Amino acid sequence: MMLGVDSLIARSLHSVIQVNLSAQTIKKLDNRLVEKYGITLSQAVGDFQKLDDVLREFFGEGAVGIERKIFESICTVSKAKNTDEEWMTIRDSNIAKTVLEAFGDEDKKKIMSVLMNEPHIVSEVLSMCNLPQTSGYRKINSMISDGLLTVEGYITTSDGKKVNKYISIFENIKIDIVKNNVTVKVKLKNDSVKNSLLIPLIRN
Repeated sequence: MMLGVDSLIARSLHSVIQVNLSAQTIKKLDNRLVEKYGITLSQAVGDFQKLDDVLREFFGEGAVGIERKIFESICTVSKAKNTDEEWMTIRDSNIAKTVLEAFGDEDKKKIMSVLMNEPHIVSEVLSMCNLPQTSGYRKINSMISDGLLTVEGYITTSDGKKVNKYISIFENIKIDIVKNNVTVKVKLKNDSVKNSLLIPLIRN
């Protein structure tokens, strides 16, 4: 199962693959994935190593070029000038929309700012942001499933239960609007990059 930045990228992977590969190739990929792993192509985008394995089976070393082309239409990652900071430029409109909607929602924006620097359990986030339980939980869960928040450690409660702590996958955002074109760039946290299977494939 993909987490954090990978789950954010994987959201658009299936539709981008359909644009970049022929219907015949997609059918072959789908059949081989079912035969080898018992999963369809739409399920394999959430388990990229299996998809990568089948792409390499079909295309050999050429799979790397195909993957790069697919990912470049979703986002690119590059270092800012004269720094080690890595910024992800989001090219895919669905992902950009997810990020912009989160920053346009006052509650989600509060959640994001509380979780930019250190991880917290959900109940702490709700009290720090002064959010009602029901809607607060719903918003945090939607941010986790969108890949905007990821697990970083846990606490053990007095009755021995493990409760996950969450943190934002990025620590800064830049939004540029040029002639009605919106470009969204996010500065990824080092841990988000370190724990990602997909970022090495899209680095410039």
